[in-house]
Order: sequence, then structure tokens, then C-alpha cells
Amino acid sequence: MNALFQEAGITVFERGWLSSNNVLLASGPAEETVLIDTGYASHAEQTVALVRHALKGRVLDRIVNTHLHSDHCGGNQALQQSFGCAIDVPSGEADKVDAWDEDALTFRATGQQCTRFRRTGSIAVGDELVNGLSRWRVLAAAGHDPESIVLHEPDQQLLISADALWANGFGVVFPELVGEPGFDDVRRTLEMLAGLRVRWVIPGHGAPFADFELAIARAFQRLRSLAADPAKHARHAAKVLIKFHLLEVQACSVEDLNRWLDQVPYVAITHRMHFAGIGMQRWRADLLSELASTGALSIDGIFVRSV
Repeated sequence: MNALFQEAGITVFERGWLSSNNVLLASGPAEETVLIDTGYASHAEQTVALVRHALKGRVLDRIVNTHLHSDHCGGNQALQQSFGCAIDVPSGEADKVDAWDEDALTFRATGQQCTRFRRTGSIAVGDELVNGLSRWRVLAAAGHDPESIVLHEPDQQLLISADALWANGFGVVFPELVGEPGFDDVRRTLEMLAGLRVRWVIPGHGAPFADFELAIARAFQRLRSLAADPAKHARHAAKVLIKFHLLEVQACSVEDLNRWLDQVPYVAITHRMHFAGIGMQRWRADLLSELASTGALSIDGIFVRSV
């Protein structure tokens, strides 16, 4: 739990990479309590406990999701069951949630899970999220996800940036993995963010940070590198999916990992679009070798373990 902003009624739960950070807005006792993003499904019980502890007897009134990747909305159902809270999703995702279309929501495409939840509303670009004296503007942040939003509080100069901006870059540009343009959206989002006045950034992953201009510069540099070599980005994305799965299961046999990879559409599409000249088995072995060389996982005989 990061207490940096608690005087402003903001509590940041800094989570590991399997779960996104969660941001609790709870100003005065008469104010609505709002949680921005809820982590991954397998951490849902922990998320409920963290929120319950921070609220000190109050109830959670509302969840707002910045986007609907599984690591940002996986705790929705458990929190709604525990507190009876409302759930607002980005407006462009509302119909997909109502139909619970796991293909359109990309849960199936990534090989990840999210417990079905019921939305009660939506949040749209141009809306304002008022909490106490804070007035958070809802801004479009397409790129990592086409429907992603970020929240900016201009008076306090705070930015809840989700996966549009991290201290050292931004999240995988998922539209690019299926041949849809995404890098231009990232550029436009970064240009928009660069025009904001920001003292502190609360990212979707990693600790809050103050060096906003430096982070923007790093993000632009990373964007130029990836856009110049889409295969590099695709390879990185495949490794991210593998690492995420291993964070979830902790350890599995290589055979089980390959069986899981067989069922993940993003992996097959990435191989077909960028690495078709390399056999699938060799390509996967190369990815595991690269992840092991960077210390992201270990391979012990026939078993693969998250590090």
C-alpha cells in the first residue's frame, strides 16, 4: 500500500505484475468511495482484503475500470459480491461486457481469465469523476487498448495513467498483434499526455513517480524503436504473455506450457505474421531461452518456473 497521497484521500495499492495497481479514492466520510482497477482474478481475495482494510468500516461504492484487460478488472466480481458496489466500464466496452464476449474482450486471445461480472454503468471520454474536492477528467488513451482511458486531476496535477504511460514505457500495443494500427494511437496519446500539467503519475504497474517529462521522453523513444521494428514488438509481446502465465501458475512442465500456448490466439497470430519462417517449436524454445537469459524464468529439466 502506497500512502503517498493519503492526505488527498487517495490510496495506491501497488501490486505485482500479475495484478495492476489499484487506486482508492475516499475523501471524506460522506463522499463516494471509488476504486480504479481491481487486479487479476487469482488475486481477487487479496484485493478485497486490501480494500476492506483501507476503508476501515466504510463500504466500496463504485469501481471504475480504465480498460478491460484481465489484470485490471479481474477483481470486479469479488468486490461487487463483497460490497454490492457499482461498476463502470469504458463506454466502448459496455456491450461486450453485457454479452460477456470473451473474444471481443480479449480474455480468450491472451489465454487469461476474468470472472464474469455485471456492469451497472459506463464511463466515457469527457466525463468527470468527482470525489471530494478532486475533479478527475476522463481522457482517451488508445494504443495499448483501443478503449483505454486515463484520469487527470488538473488542480492537484495528478495522472492515473493505467498502461498508457509507465516510468519506462507503456503496455504492449495489442492491436498491432493482429495487424491493426496501434503505434499511431500510442503516439497521439503520448502527445496528449505531454500537454498536461502533471506532478505525479500513478501508473497501472510500478510505483508512482514524479519525473513525468522524463517518462514521456522514454515512452517516445520506446515507441520509435518498436514502430521501426514491429517484429521486435511482437516478440516482446509473446514473451509478456508467457511470463504473465507463469506468474499465474508459478511453475509447469514445458509440455503443459506448450499445450497452453496452443490455445492462445495472440501467440499463433504473432508467429504467423512475423516469424513464419521459423518453426513454431523452435520459436517457442527461443522465447523461453531469452526469458531465462534475462532472469524472468528458470528452466529445470522439463519444468519452467517463474522467477
